[in-house]
Amino acid sequence: MIVVAGVTNLQFSVPVDAFPVAYSPVRYPQHQTGVRVAGVGYNVAAGLAALGGGVRLATFTGGDLLGGAVELELRARGLHGPWVVAGQETPRSVVLHEPGGERMICTDLRGLPQAVYPPGLFAEALQGADWAVITNIGFARPLLAVARDVGVPVAADVQVIDDLDDEYNRDWMAAAQVLFCSHERLPVPPRAWVSMVQERYRTPVVVVGCGAGGALLGVRDSGVIRHVPAVAPRGVTNTAGAGDALAAAFMHVYAETGDPHEAIEQAIVFAGYAVGGEPGDKAFPFLDIDLDFLTGHRLRAMWKMEKLRLTGW
Repeated sequence: MIVVAGVTNLQFSVPVDAFPVAYSPVRYPQHQTGVRVAGVGYNVAAGLAALGGGVRLATFTGGDLLGGAVELELRARGLHGPWVVAGQETPRSVVLHEPGGERMICTDLRGLPQAVYPPGLFAEALQGADWAVITNIGFARPLLAVARDVGVPVAADVQVIDDLDDEYNRDWMAAAQVLFCSHERLPVPPRAWVSMVQERYRTPVVVVGCGAGGALLGVRDSGVIRHVPAVAPRGVTNTAGAGDALAAAFMHVYAETGDPHEAIEQAIVFAGYAVGGEPGDKAFPFLDIDLDFLTGHRLRAMWKMEKLRLTGW
């Protein structure tokens, strides 16, 4: 069982021709626009559920019109439960994405970072849990101490980060047994960053998502820092949510096997599947995952990794 604490929002997806976006008073996109439930908390929980794992989602839903749509989706995905707390307004986001997969995410959290999630309720959610995935939204900060007190190990994703002593993210970095982040604004190359994190915070496992460059896995006990190349079995249309898919699949496999290498090999394919397909809802594996399809591509991906294993990165 994995407990996820994080944001659930409503996301609008809009295709653009390229960045920067040229001004036009009216646009009629040739490709699909999309509307879906998203947010880091939802994406990770939905990915875990799609892979067949037990998951509890600690999140807020708004009491407005958008919140009604979010609640319907949570119930349809089996993610609604006593740990979903009623809030005021529903967070929302707009994702602009161009044909090569690059994206710009505009997020309006509607005061959610200042919300207070009941610590006793989170402690109840953690009963019998193997892991807590605690995302870096403000309301989740106090939940790090709850997980520590209950004795449940924490996985955290600090997203785009550029400072080892980042004031906002320091609590998550100090608490995490598994730490995820993006390569996009790192102050040093990813390999150096992994070494710095593990030296400073003694983090057992660090995963850096590198977009089209794949991912980097650092395992402190063995001293291994390993590059895993990207695969995109359906091509790339929208990379929003790719890091969440990587984290979900990694934690699903790692919780079951305890093997970070097996976890990253499967996670890189799951994330690659997530960025392909149609630009709207079906771009995400949480909705229409084809496990047989993924298994076939995972075998081919492993062959590719063996060919590249000794090249370094």
